[in-house]
Amino acid sequence: MNAPVPTPLFTPSWHAELELGYGLDGSTTRPTLRRHKGPLRVQKHLYAEGPEVCQHIIVHPPGGIAGGDRLDITATVGRNAWAQLTSPGAAKWYRAKGPAYQHICLRVEAGATLEWLPQETIVYAEAQAELSTEIDLEGDAKLLYWDVVALGRPASGERFDAGLFHAQLNIRRDGQLFWHERQRVVGDDGLLDSPIGLDGQPVFATLLITGEIDSELLDQCRTLSTPVRGDLSQLPGLLVARCLASEALHARAWLIELWRLLRPALLGRSAVPPRIWST
Repeated sequence: MNAPVPTPLFTPSWHAELELGYGLDGSTTRPTLRRHKGPLRVQKHLYAEGPEVCQHIIVHPPGGIAGGDRLDITATVGRNAWAQLTSPGAAKWYRAKGPAYQHICLRVEAGATLEWLPQETIVYAEAQAELSTEIDLEGDAKLLYWDVVALGRPASGERFDAGLFHAQLNIRRDGQLFWHERQRVVGDDGLLDSPIGLDGQPVFATLLITGEIDSELLDQCRTLSTPVRGDLSQLPGLLVARCLASEALHARAWLIELWRLLRPALLGRSAVPPRIWST
């Protein structure tokens, strides 16, 4: 007699989509598209610094991402418009037996500006996080993009000793790839402690902004007094900043200080921090 076939365990998962669009109406940037499917949406748009900049806060109501979940976010900023997108808190990737996915697709038309400023991503031990981001810029479009990743939860004594974090970022201008990077960290990888890797620091952050700055401002950015190990590189048409930190709050504070200095110089507006960052 054949043994009964075990019934597979059902693991509920969320598949969520968010599609956003922005356009310039006179001197005001207005949302032109807001479509969502599943637990992913934006709060009411805000104009904290005047009608030119439309600010949206992207919300994922479940509060965390588990195995089998898939998040797809698409945003298009129309010609000469300006959108600023952020989040109300950390994105948490929970321990799971299978992978979870996030795909972001951003398009910025000529004369437009996009600021992508989410709060940190926390990847729990035993999580399996697969992230990909595609950004397309047209003509003289401007971009300010950052991300903060915390592996494990050091405040709770949790080391990233199992699991997977895999991220890919591609940025193109007029269809030509000019920035590509891949990050792959497995649990307890030697990269976590290597002096040519994360050097024992559980948090790493990146800021990318289009344009070029002079040596005086570059030196000012490099001498910020913050408890992170960070530096900047000026490439043709793109400024890159990276840091390692013991806590996500330290990394985020460093990015905000850079943003305060770089936004007026490269985007032409003084920095007005979103109120959600202070709540």
